[in-house]
Amino acid sequence: MVGMVKHSFGYDCTRPVNLMIMDRDTVGYIAGNQVILQNLRTKYQKHVRSSHGGGIGFITAHPNKDYFAVGEKGKKPNIVIYTYPSVRPYRILKGGTEVAYVFGDFNRTGTLLASVGSSPDYMLTIWDWKQEETLLRSKAFAQDVYKVMFSAENEEHLTTGGSGHIRFWKMALTLTGLKLQGALGRFGKTAVSDIIGFVELPDGKVVSGTEWGNVLLWEGGLIKVELCQVGHKPCHEGPVSQLVFDEGDLYSVGKDGVIRMWNFEVVDTADPVDDTGLVEMEPMNELWLGKNVSLNFITKIHDHEQPFWFAQDTSGAIWKLDLTFSNMTHDPERVCTFHSGAIEAVSVSPFTYLMATTALDRSVRIYDFGSNSQVGVMKFKQGGTALTWAPAVVSLIAVGFEDGVVRIIEVYDPKRLPGHAGRANEIAEINLKQVFKPHAAAVTALAYKPKGDVFATGSKDKTVFFFAIEDEYKPIGFICVPGPVQALQWSPPSHDKSTLLILCENGFAVQVPAPLRGKHDAATTYHIKNLPTQYFHFYSIKSKLKEIARREKEKQEKEKARLEWIKQQKELGLEVQETNEEEPEEEPLPPIYIPEEPSPILCGFYAAPEKFWLSLGGYDSGFLYHCEFSHDNKEDPEKRKDEPFEVIPMENTDNNPIHQISFCSHSPLMFCGMQDGSLRAYPLAYPLGEKGLSVGALKDYWYLNVHDNDNGQIRGICCSHDDRCLITCGGDGNIFTFDLWSEEELPKEPKVTIPPPRVNNVISVLCIFSIEEYKQKKEHERKMKEAEEKKNKKREELSALRQDFVYLLQKNQELPMHMQLHREVHLAFIRVIYIYRHLLVKCCYISYWGEGCPILWIKVVLKIYKLLYFVSTRYKSKPRDNYENSKDAEEIKAARENIGCYRLKSATNYTLTENERISTEKKMMQLAILEDLIHKTKVNMNKEIVSLRDLKVSTIDEIKSLVKEVKSIQARLDVSEHLPIPLIPQLHPDEVPEKIVEHNSDVLLKFKEEQEAKAKLKEPLEGCPSSRAFRHMLLQTPLVEEGAPMAQAGDASAVVTEEKEAFEMEKAEPTEMELEILKREKIKNLYLQETLIKKINTLVINFDAELHLLRHKKLKMDVQMKSADLRCITCCEELLVLKKLEVHEDLLEEQICTLINEQEDTHSKLKSYLAQLEDRKCEIVMLEERKKALYASFEASLGENNEFADFLTDILKKEVEYMEKEVGRGAGEENENEEEDDGKPDLKTDEENCGSKSIVFDDSVRPEGCSEDLFLNTIQLRQQRIGIEKALEEEKKVAGDLKKEYNALVKKAKEIETSLDTTNRELEAFQWEKLHRLNELDVVVPLRLHQVIQDCLVDGEMPRDFSQTLVFTNQSLQYLQKRIVDLRNEKIMQREIHKKAKEQHKQLLQEKKEMEMEIQRLEERCNNLMMEKFGRLVDFEAVQVHSVNIPMEQMKVRIMEKEYEHFVELKEWEERIVVLQHQLTKLTRENTSKLHQLNRFCHEKHQLETELESLTTGQVSLVATAVLAGLGLF
Repeated sequence: MVGMVKHSFGYDCTRPVNLMIMDRDTVGYIAGNQVILQNLRTKYQKHVRSSHGGGIGFITAHPNKDYFAVGEKGKKPNIVIYTYPSVRPYRILKGGTEVAYVFGDFNRTGTLLASVGSSPDYMLTIWDWKQEETLLRSKAFAQDVYKVMFSAENEEHLTTGGSGHIRFWKMALTLTGLKLQGALGRFGKTAVSDIIGFVELPDGKVVSGTEWGNVLLWEGGLIKVELCQVGHKPCHEGPVSQLVFDEGDLYSVGKDGVIRMWNFEVVDTADPVDDTGLVEMEPMNELWLGKNVSLNFITKIHDHEQPFWFAQDTSGAIWKLDLTFSNMTHDPERVCTFHSGAIEAVSVSPFTYLMATTALDRSVRIYDFGSNSQVGVMKFKQGGTALTWAPAVVSLIAVGFEDGVVRIIEVYDPKRLPGHAGRANEIAEINLKQVFKPHAAAVTALAYKPKGDVFATGSKDKTVFFFAIEDEYKPIGFICVPGPVQALQWSPPSHDKSTLLILCENGFAVQVPAPLRGKHDAATTYHIKNLPTQYFHFYSIKSKLKEIARREKEKQEKEKARLEWIKQQKELGLEVQETNEEEPEEEPLPPIYIPEEPSPILCGFYAAPEKFWLSLGGYDSGFLYHCEFSHDNKEDPEKRKDEPFEVIPMENTDNNPIHQISFCSHSPLMFCGMQDGSLRAYPLAYPLGEKGLSVGALKDYWYLNVHDNDNGQIRGICCSHDDRCLITCGGDGNIFTFDLWSEEELPKEPKVTIPPPRVNNVISVLCIFSIEEYKQKKEHERKMKEAEEKKNKKREELSALRQDFVYLLQKNQELPMHMQLHREVHLAFIRVIYIYRHLLVKCCYISYWGEGCPILWIKVVLKIYKLLYFVSTRYKSKPRDNYENSKDAEEIKAARENIGCYRLKSATNYTLTENERISTEKKMMQLAILEDLIHKTKVNMNKEIVSLRDLKVSTIDEIKSLVKEVKSIQARLDVSEHLPIPLIPQLHPDEVPEKIVEHNSDVLLKFKEEQEAKAKLKEPLEGCPSSRAFRHMLLQTPLVEEGAPMAQAGDASAVVTEEKEAFEMEKAEPTEMELEILKREKIKNLYLQETLIKKINTLVINFDAELHLLRHKKLKMDVQMKSADLRCITCCEELLVLKKLEVHEDLLEEQICTLINEQEDTHSKLKSYLAQLEDRKCEIVMLEERKKALYASFEASLGENNEFADFLTDILKKEVEYMEKEVGRGAGEENENEEEDDGKPDLKTDEENCGSKSIVFDDSVRPEGCSEDLFLNTIQLRQQRIGIEKALEEEKKVAGDLKKEYNALVKKAKEIETSLDTTNRELEAFQWEKLHRLNELDVVVPLRLHQVIQDCLVDGEMPRDFSQTLVFTNQSLQYLQKRIVDLRNEKIMQREIHKKAKEQHKQLLQEKKEMEMEIQRLEERCNNLMMEKFGRLVDFEAVQVHSVNIPMEQMKVRIMEKEYEHFVELKEWEERIVVLQHQLTKLTRENTSKLHQLNRFCHEKHQLETELESLTTGQVSLVATAVLAGLGLF
């Protein structure tokens, strides 16, 4: 019998919350149908089984860790509260949900427990768990609910989250009592997300995670803000699995393996800043656990008054974390590691207590199930799908992977390796021995022949590959099977022949003998085609078995009823004559039902030679089928219909098929692994090899729920080598071991023996191709090589033919002209002859063409020659490749010249250049120009000319005033510094015809001059002060802004001039300050002169430009008047659009300008740094050259065979520094010894400066025999070397700094360039959007006469009113014309449809009449039947409404019975309580009397002790007196 679970090696890490911390060393988690409490330090486990066996939904710990709750699964599941550490049931909560509990949570004080159920009720229940009472309950939601949590601050608030929802609950006191009120969270503009993690903040707000990694802040049932990182980066790269608020800090846990701590105050007070609702913030701290870490849940515990966190990693680990984020923070510690996800395969060592497992998490793990420990793990790049232990070798394991690769790995003891004796902490290591790829799809089965000489692999690619096992695994070949391989099993040694049983998923079973290496041709392929194969194609008989069972049951019931009737007749005293009634003939069996999809074969095993048992899933589950291979293998396997010849019904397996079967030989048992994760043990009377299975042998069994009932399908069962232990693995990621022996049989300390490593080396192969693909590739390369060789031979033959051809050409040229063949004919003729000469060389011999040819040969050649002549003639007429038709070329040329190149602004590939971009300023300028054009065209052109003339007059006046100022300035300058003054423009009399009748100052002045001339005055008119003042007053015009400073400058110049004259008059020399003032005045006058002349030229240029513009407008005025009016309207509309988009465009342009300036600045700095780097490099090279030259000069100074060379070299290379000279020397002595001091500086080594006591040599004393000049030269060279090295070091340091700055600038330049490109793209996109909006505006388009079609003309003339016409493009017009044809066709088709619909309508009407008649007939029949049965017509609906609800009445009766039973039981308990109270009173009285008696005894004891003490004291005094008397003291 299978005992309890011995140890659990797995962990269902993919379960949402599967971690519970009870103390600093104990963690709890769900493993299948039990809760595991494991001590992390000692690895000791306690197992708490599910009370009903339906599974466990959740576990949660009480806040004070004295209790923990286990929510179960199954029909009407319970919540069991256990005490800790005694782990005993304390309370049981019933009736909280229908099928399974999903999550539970205690409130902060631990008085209440909230639980939520799964489908179909999704019930939320609040428990007073100590009283085992339900306080409140409500349906949480209509979809999956993942989690429920109490608020830490307000215990009346709860939150639930799940699939696409979050709900906020509160316990409210209403008129009808305490109720649960839930408010559903509304996502609004935010995308709906599954809510996995959430937490309520102290102020009532709720923070939740999302699937895309951001955090949502909820307030009042609405999303207040969505939190993300800076740059709109999500808070986590993936879903947020948990949010924790602890001691004022908010933690977020993500599936990306990161834990981030956020500022609670910033989160709590966050407000949206725009319509997106996103608020950017940075985490205060974060902890990243690794690349392949996916955190699911964390929980807190205190270890030695220091908080630590334990984390559940869905990648298969439990972490211990320190989230204090301080200088003393501990590194993350992975305390346990497991497989992640379903266990795909398990296998045990044939010689010791080791087992190996693999899973799709890309790992292979080795466990010692004797000492319950993991001894090794090895990671790969693909997930494992199959695994088996080599039978003949204790340390080799074969592992199959999902990419078709098989790896042979070795488990060995590293301490047995040389040089590894000190590595005592390593138990075992895994070494890769060999890799090969036999399949192109996942490997599903591996099997070793019992002798261990052949290895077989099966795959989903419908192949089985065989290998011969020698020093290496060498391929034999593969066979193809009808379906994906499910399992492989070699025949046991008891069979005569060694065969392999191959089970396929699609219902096929195949048997083949073991192939031998070398017996099959593997030169081109490993495919074995002649291997004897037997097939079995399962044909479903379950419907037949069910029908036979039903009939048998009916017979038994009839026989039972007959015997009961006979018994009743005999009890009544009647005689019963037993008559032998003839049994009626049995009806033939109905046709057998065959499922559309064949039932998959799940497992199987050999029963006898060519006989085997199968367990199937799907429709055919519920039986074990005994099958046999037939010897008729000629039939196509796909067409076979093989039925089993014996079946064994298995109890309760119709919907729970057997997936794995294993046998134990120590005590004959058959173990079955079920789909629901349960384990069955069938006791067998004999071992399987001695006697086969029978129906009676599999009736009784032991049943144990081990793995999870929903996803814990058992995928592997195996026994240890001595049948002491049983191991199971399942789809829930759990691995369990069981003890099969009794306690008396179990050894005390089972020890594991790990072998030393094998001698042969590791074989590594790059498994890109499978073995067969690699073989086919080699074969293809061989064929390609042979083809190349053949090509080379043909090339050689062609070369020989060419030589023969050249020889024939020479012979042809030697013939007379009338006998020579033309070049083309000769070529074709010779080609034909050589072809046929090559083909018919065996039929006839030709020494050379035309000689010794048979007649038949000549006829054939002539016919072919005629054909080739015709072909060659036709070939001559073929135009050349570069031939062009002149007509076509002219048309193409004309089209290219006239068609033009048009780019549509609505096209997607249209791009705007810098000049084509439209801005508000440009559009306003266009509009201003248009308005000015319209305005100027509405007035008389003469007025425009007058306005231009007035402009000219004002310009001339301004130029005159400026010329006057220039002259006044030049008067203060030297003649050599004068600049030429521009000519003053003049007005022609024709330009001012109105001046003839006008009198102005010039006329009056001229008149005055004439009068004065008549008066014969000698003084010229210009010299008259009054005349000059009058003229200046008339011609003076207001100056520009520079006028004021110019006037001031003029005044200042005048003052300076007057002062200068005064000083000259005084004949005093100017001071330095006066000279400086004069110099500045001169510079100022030169600047004013140049500025005024430029201004004059500018005035002239501007006037000329205005004149040209007016002329251009005059020429275009009449043509563009109407177009300008229409364009003005369009410009106004475009301007409104552009003003709306102006702000964003200005912002982008400003960014681009800023980036361009930064880019230019950066480039200039880069050039500067490059130049400096080049200078530094040159300096470094120069210094290195100087250093080399110094050493070269030193070597030259030494000469050859110098006995002091080593000593002087040490002096040269020694590192020294200068020391201060001794104080107290006289100045004269210093002067005398200056040269000597220069040559012999006081030096001190670095070792002496550091206080070193070791002295290598004294370089201050010249050794005897050494030249003094050489010694001093060496000292000077050393000083030069030190200087050069210091300079070199400084240069290198400067160069290094420059390089760093340069690299930083390069990086910055790249960033600026990237930003600039991005901004330019944004601007281009914006320009495109702006252009698109402008294109949407309606524009008036003038049409030419040829664009008006003939249908719009009235009597051949243009109509006056175009309001009834439409403007179409040619394409649209063609589409409409085509649409007319399409509509006609559709009309014809619709008529046909309508005709068919009419016919169908008539048919339906006819059927309706027939159905009404049928209904009427049935109603009459129903009425007749009611009259016959009831005597009147009855309304059954009313009867059903007023009838008694029998189930309800039965439930009421059951309730009354239960109430009575409970009343009786309660009364009995009350009576028992009264009796016990009487007993308690009696015992209390007895106890009181005993206490009184004890008190009396204590008092007496005290008195006796007092008396004894007094007597002892008297005796001591008497003895002392006697002693003293004896000594004579008394």
